[in-house]
Amino acid sequence: MTVTATRAGFVRGLRSAFPLTVGLLPFGLVVGVLAESKGLSMLEIALMSAFVYAGTAQILALEGWTDPAPILAATLAAGAVNLRFALMGPSLAPWLDALKGWRRWLSVAGIVDHAWALSLAEMRAGRHDALFYLGVATMLWTAWLVTTITGHAMGAVVALPPGHPLFFAAPACLIALLVPVWRGIGVDVLPWSVAAAASLLVTPMLPNPALAVVVGAVAGSAAGAWRDTQRGGAAKP
Repeated sequence: MTVTATRAGFVRGLRSAFPLTVGLLPFGLVVGVLAESKGLSMLEIALMSAFVYAGTAQILALEGWTDPAPILAATLAAGAVNLRFALMGPSLAPWLDALKGWRRWLSVAGIVDHAWALSLAEMRAGRHDALFYLGVATMLWTAWLVTTITGHAMGAVVALPPGHPLFFAAPACLIALLVPVWRGIGVDVLPWSVAAAASLLVTPMLPNPALAVVVGAVAGSAAGAWRDTQRGGAAKP
């Protein structure tokens, strides 16, 4: 496999990610609204979105936000829910290894579910331009920053009641990401089902629901590895 890194790949990544910014809009608005309701300023949510850049982790931190801020609890929750990136990173290794210097570090810093899913689909299509990922990450990071700031401004004007449909944006966006990485019943139904079942089973037993994400990821990965062993070889990524 020959990996390239071209401007054309970067531009294709930008264009491929643009439709996802529409789905990202309500997700970012939710984070911005939550931040405003917890008393964060627009500058604070802008810095949080720019440097944390992890919607699920930000929501978890904001939902438990108090004064003084629960730094340790928020850090543990963010760390638990973001451990999934340790499983995503290796699948992008062929591209990341081909990049050097600041381009590699920006790509690593921009690992999120949406960019990973699009890049995995790109790999499976036989295209291997490493800057495609950086293009996707750049578009999504920019959209995330804009939408969370917009959500903060909206939250200052309109107070949304608990249970408002907008708050379903986060899980809906993550569910939609499953579509481009689905490879069929024979390949994905077992690990996905095990991951979902394990997460649901352990959630009531854990001090923080974010840990269920890690348990589900590990259980699903183990099920997939066992399945591949039984078949006598690993499934293609």
